[in-house]
Amino acid sequence: MSESQPQYAGFWIRTFAAIIDSILLALVLAPIMVAIYGPEQLQAMAYAGHGGGMVAVLFNYLVPAIVIIVFWVYRSATPGKMLFRLEIVDAKTGAQPSTGQFIGRYLGYYVSIIPLLLGIIWVAVDKRKQGFHDKLAGTVVIRKVRNLEQDTDSADTTVMR
Repeated sequence: MSESQPQYAGFWIRTFAAIIDSILLALVLAPIMVAIYGPEQLQAMAYAGHGGGMVAVLFNYLVPAIVIIVFWVYRSATPGKMLFRLEIVDAKTGAQPSTGQFIGRYLGYYVSIIPLLLGIIWVAVDKRKQGFHDKLAGTVVIRKVRNLEQDTDSADTTVMR
């Protein structure tokens, strides 16, 4: 596949990447929340349907946002996307998006989920596989295609050493 025609990442692979990211975040944040509130209080808050104050807001919204945006800025992907060799790029140039675009993309998730997840589901039908959050931020998610020629050259170089 040529560089002029990127391979856009579709709905299901992006969904699996998001599930992996959610599990990883939960594995890190859940023990912290248990240490702060205790298992009984945390369970009571979950059943009652209320948040637990500013600490809960911090760990449910602010920390995940910061972690995700930092991964995007430094790797153009979260761990789930990296596992599937996906990358977020600027929709016009194919270069790494700006930090502002990444922040806008994250905030765009809220726009995407509000109308019954329509903005997320839109990835499945859009020709460039863009959700509302991608369209708002001017980004696309592509699959990085391995260059077999480059891999062969690297292998040859390694063997020759």
